[in-house]
Amino acid sequence: MASYKRLPTLTQLRHLIAVSQHRHFGKAAEACFITQSSLSISIKELESNLETMLVERTRRSVLMTPLGEEVVSRALKVITDVEDITDLTRAEGAPLSGVIRLGVIPTIAPFLLPRTLPKIRRSYPELKLYLREARSADLVHQLVTGELDLLILAFPFPATGLETLLFADDPFWVAYPKGHPNSKVERVSASMLRDEALLLLEDGNCLRDHALGACQLSTGSANVDFQASSLHTLIQMVDNGLGVTLLPKMAIDGGLAKSTKTVLRPLDGKETSRQIGMVWRPTSARKQDFTLLADSFRDELATPLRRSQMS
Repeated sequence: MASYKRLPTLTQLRHLIAVSQHRHFGKAAEACFITQSSLSISIKELESNLETMLVERTRRSVLMTPLGEEVVSRALKVITDVEDITDLTRAEGAPLSGVIRLGVIPTIAPFLLPRTLPKIRRSYPELKLYLREARSADLVHQLVTGELDLLILAFPFPATGLETLLFADDPFWVAYPKGHPNSKVERVSASMLRDEALLLLEDGNCLRDHALGACQLSTGSANVDFQASSLHTLIQMVDNGLGVTLLPKMAIDGGLAKSTKTVLRPLDGKETSRQIGMVWRPTSARKQDFTLLADSFRDELATPLRRSQMS
């Protein structure tokens, strides 16, 4: 008679992944929305079922054993496959219904979502969008590990092994402080920015690289003494006369500069924009849903705003 093999549960695997990611039982428990004692019991039961130690506990730290690291690596794939199975069944229902966990970067989320989501909700009332805002690299990691279903990112950005669909072009504009000599020109050339105190977002933000690429400048051209963590801070720095910056038109349309005296001018030349697109796992069964969602974003962005906020 074959012996009964006690298999790990998906919940136990999720708990183990959380411990591996946070290296702290308290933080892992909080991420899993359970108590620390419940998480500890779940990990001990998993180790008992597998008859091996996966987590090395010390007074000061939590470490994964080499076997524990291997189990986590395989558990991530298992969880992702199960998520895709769930997506497969959802895809058989009404279009754009059920839950989609959407990750969006901070330089897109506050300007795209308020403009587009109301109409999407009216068109697809059965759709439930759970939103998470983070940097591109973090979102891609969460997509690959199955924590998210879909991303909205700015391109170019490396998304090896993932499917992408671009749905909008987002040109860069130059923001000058009031009274700047170049603020009277109709369009700004890249050469006009080379001697400016160029203010950009901090290192590690993809918009920084996109802005430098749009005006054909190197990292050394940026003002390293004054860097911002958000576009809202950046426009305030320009308004205070600290320099000039590049802003995506989507943010300007979203009213970013509305309460300032900055002067906005389009950046002239080829390839002076970033592209906005969606990213998902190639194994996902909800490609049709994601394409519908991209079409909704594209259609709404193509609709002119009632009132221009450019000066």
